Amino acid sequence: MTGMRRLVMSGIVALSCAVPVSVAADDGGMNFGWSRVLMDGSRTGCVSPSADDADKSIGKVRGRTFYAPNGKVYKGGTAAAVASVVLEAQPAMAQVKQVIGHSAEAMILAEPESALSDMFIDRIMAAVEAKSGRKVHAGIGNFGGIRVDMPEGDILLDDMLSMFPFKNSIVYVALKGKDLRAILEQMAATRIQVLGGVRIEVSGGRLVSATIDGQPLEDDSIYGVATISFLLNGGDNLFVARNAVEIIDFDDTDVIDVMLGYVKSETAAGREISYSTDGRVKILD
Repeated sequence: MTGMRRLVMSGIVALSCAVPVSVAADDGGMNFGWSRVLMDGSRTGCVSPSADDADKSIGKVRGRTFYAPNGKVYKGGTAAAVASVVLEAQPAMAQVKQVIGHSAEAMILAEPESALSDMFIDRIMAAVEAKSGRKVHAGIGNFGGIRVDMPEGDILLDDMLSMFPFKNSIVYVALKGKDLRAILEQMAATRIQVLGGVRIEVSGGRLVSATIDGQPLEDDSIYGVATISFLLNGGDNLFVARNAVEIIDFDDTDVIDVMLGYVKSETAAGREISYSTDGRVKILD
């Protein structure tokens, strides 16, 4: 998150706008923490602005007085100062307020499987297969890489940039079945991350079954796995590159490139963004 965007988001929080946001704060170094904040708009009536309705959504500032959307007037103090900063930033933010698609319904991120996480890893798998020219059997992603939910209705460029804010490239990894199984067993015992291609059943923290294309995972077979650079060597405690037979890092293509491409292509084809779960992860108890 850039300094300008962090300032704008902090300003929106201070104004109590009616919008769920993910706010990043740093400790003076490069360590960022994220938290979700649901604003109720009770103080000012602010809502998240589009590219051309800042005055209506955020209000107006005249001198040292802030005129809020709900009719309240704040003379001097923090409200007027913060509103000024947010309003002044709107021209620079106009580009990310573009509507790039439409979602048939909200997609709420949830573990161990959700429509949003399934869509994410399925698109990554398709992109890796297309770029590598190799068969991709499975996909491994992480829930932490998806920062906000997909809204219902208009999808802004800002929504997608907030959803996938990290600069992680897509990667092809060839793994023996036994090494893919080890990753799945670790997930079963700790935390199941985003999966595609492979279908698993877990009971009591143990991997009960794992199948690909309807067949049991075979330890001696080689499987093509799509993942992201963050997960190769320890991100979220995953080591997808461990014992890899082959690795191709497409460092010219980040996650956001894939996801934006998907939304824009669906929109160009006249389709809404819609996805559903398919039971690829089953927790038996």
